[in-house]
Amino acid sequence: MSWDIVLICSTQRINDLEELDETKLVPTDFCTVLEHHFEQIIQDGNHREIRGKNFTIGYFLDEEKVSIKILNLHVENGLYELVVLAREYQWQLFDTGLGQMIDLDNPSKNGYANFKNYLKQI
Repeated sequence: MSWDIVLICSTQRINDLEELDETKLVPTDFCTVLEHHFEQIIQDGNHREIRGKNFTIGYFLDEEKVSIKILNLHVENGLYELVVLAREYQWQLFDTGLGQMIDLDNPSKNGYANFKNYLKQI
């Protein structure tokens, strides 16, 4: 089971998803950026798996540009790699484990612990 993180490209600074202004979303080619940033990507049909040092990140290819992209992380280290990209491309990250936006200046306050506790319950 994976921990889901959502990439968002918007001109709006999002503090809460309920305040999201869809008119400020910016279509982006997340997949191309991911492919250029990470060295090892395993392809299986339209699914991709990034394999890094002590983490994997799964995602599906998009047929066109999108402004929101869901990624499936295995191990917390993948989040820190995504923070690097988010800062570089002015993306924002939503943590489904917390139900909150990730503070890119302090990403250690994320929902990975919540995700691990959830896994213990099931």
